[in-house]
Amino acid sequence: MTWYVVDGMDGCGKTTCADIIKRKLESEGRRVFLVTHPDTRCLAGRLENAYLHKEGKLFKLLSTLFYIIDVLESLAHMAVHRKDYDDFIFVRYLMAVAYLPERLQKKAHRIISGILPMPDEAILVDVDAETSMRRILERGEDLEAFENMEDLTRVRNSMLSLSEGWTVVDNSSPMDDVKAQLEEHVDGVLRGLSR
Repeated sequence: MTWYVVDGMDGCGKTTCADIIKRKLESEGRRVFLVTHPDTRCLAGRLENAYLHKEGKLFKLLSTLFYIIDVLESLAHMAVHRKDYDDFIFVRYLMAVAYLPERLQKKAHRIISGILPMPDEAILVDVDAETSMRRILERGEDLEAFENMEDLTRVRNSMLSLSEGWTVVDNSSPMDDVKAQLEEHVDGVLRGLSR
């Protein structure tokens, strides 16, 4: 089993990139489970999603708390069903610490990466804050608490500073280039598994 994490800030194209990876793996005959956080199929994910659409520090804290519970439920699902799938893909995982206040990010990152399991393949999808904000606005949905230029700029810088050891994909490139880069990465992973 290979566990992929596709992470990045809001509007960067995480879900699109995860779908490319999923399709590539399935084209190779692999059984793939993909989960996006918040996972609105579970209560924690629904609560996380609800608090993301409210203003204020308390709601940001509550959304973070339910995010953690949501991810723990996904980890439990992966542990129980690891024989049912060849690959698991999580959209959002560790980089959520970049949404915390800057003074807490690196410490939280160290603690979480010391406690929680780390993925086999960690992919950070990157775009600049302007591109992210444009994509968010094009969705036509209510904005979440962190979806503003100031937070997006701060979060992007934090994610890049925490991305040592990650594969960083520039999703402002043409989609054919992004797809080729992701498929090449998956090919490399599959070649490593066959050795």
